[in-house]
Amino acid sequence: MRVVLSGGGTAGHINPAIATAEVLMERGVDVRFAGRPVGRESEWVKAAGIPFKAFDAEGFHRGHVSTLIKGIAIDSKSTGLAKQWFKEIQPDVVVGFGGYVSIPVGRAATKMGIPLVVHEQNSVMGWTNKYLASKADAVCLTYKLADSPLKDESKVHLIGCPVRAAVYSKTREEGRALLGIPEDERMLLVTGGSLGALHLNKALCAMKERLLSYGDLHIVHVTGSRDYEMIKETLALTPEEERRWHIVEYTNEMPSCMAAADAIVSRAGASSLAEISARALPAILVPFPAATANHQETNARAYADAGCARMMLDADVDSPAFADLVCELVEDADLRARMTAAARAQKTANAAEALADIVMGAARK
Repeated sequence: MRVVLSGGGTAGHINPAIATAEVLMERGVDVRFAGRPVGRESEWVKAAGIPFKAFDAEGFHRGHVSTLIKGIAIDSKSTGLAKQWFKEIQPDVVVGFGGYVSIPVGRAATKMGIPLVVHEQNSVMGWTNKYLASKADAVCLTYKLADSPLKDESKVHLIGCPVRAAVYSKTREEGRALLGIPEDERMLLVTGGSLGALHLNKALCAMKERLLSYGDLHIVHVTGSRDYEMIKETLALTPEEERRWHIVEYTNEMPSCMAAADAIVSRAGASSLAEISARALPAILVPFPAATANHQETNARAYADAGCARMMLDADVDSPAFADLVCELVEDADLRARMTAAARAQKTANAAEALADIVMGAARK
């Protein structure tokens, strides 16, 4: 059996695809990946040992007709190229995870009569998946809320968000050894997602003196490539401070970092939230305010209401309340224990296995 996975742009689309690929490959399935030549998916997918095929794809701005015309032209060309590739490799099923590149790949599948499966990671269905869902043989969701645009409920499967095996398997000892952090000291992980989060990064910088006043606290600060140099300059850490404030531009070792952490401050994208839940990691969630239909706030609020985390709106991260909340999470071991217990009670579904079952079932049909 041969399966083509497609998605790109952010970790939210790519990591669930890689998690699903891991399960499929364990079952002996030949997995290929279609993504953009310049996207993060190219680097990450190849690192995971999955054969990669590049196709151009571009979004558009609804207020500018020229971008729509350009986007349609690029997608049309890539649809034709995807059809040629499919003729060569003869896939049994195609799976779209979102991102603009999924459009030409998914369209090529439907034009050739190849079964199409779509997975939506967020609580609000993205434009790409909404477009492909009407043509898909199966639509898999992380949140029930995301099914509102769908007319045919018979093909909908509520399975959760696939999480990479490494997120479960990495140990605290491995993570601490990688980062050089002693076992008996505390660690706070801060990340704005794969693209970074300027407002969140600046808010943490403003807390420099307060956080470093905890003599046993290590801050692992994943800034994103865009903000890395500016954050280094803003923090202006001394050699002694650098021992406990670890500035990281980007890391492929996020599962190890999460395993090592006592708590995390993070955005609330579905992929990040699924991994935080899988580790039952005490969290402060700061939803990205410009996310489509404010889906990150919906994601975060449901998780926080279950007692697994605290949520703070992006507009409030400059406030004393945010700084106090971060310090409370660092100081209060009982609070962290309650969050961990609540997260474990969620019993995060084995979504990667469930999605692999659905994909293979669609192929057999």
